[in-house]
Amino acid sequence: MTIQHLHNCTAVYSKTVPVKEEFEGKTVWQGDVEVFDLTGHPKAKRAYGWSHGDPEEFITVLELPPVDSAQSAVKVGVSHQIKKARAK
Repeated sequence: MTIQHLHNCTAVYSKTVPVKEEFEGKTVWQGDVEVFDLTGHPKAKRAYGWSHGDPEEFITVLELPPVDSAQSAVKVGVSHQIKKARAK
């Protein structure tokens, strides 16, 4: 429901992909990424979603360049979260 609400399109669950993201040899995130097929979005055909943290935060990333997989979605999402944390 979050993807549909945020991106104003229909999202249908496709699959779950395990992802481990490392930076400088350390694991910065590891978990399952849910993959959704989109209908009605003007640019993206797919979206990726996962949660992390306490309190739990939900992350969604559209499959738009440079994102082309669950792994690259996590890479972009983690990078955004790091930048957001540094800006505080």
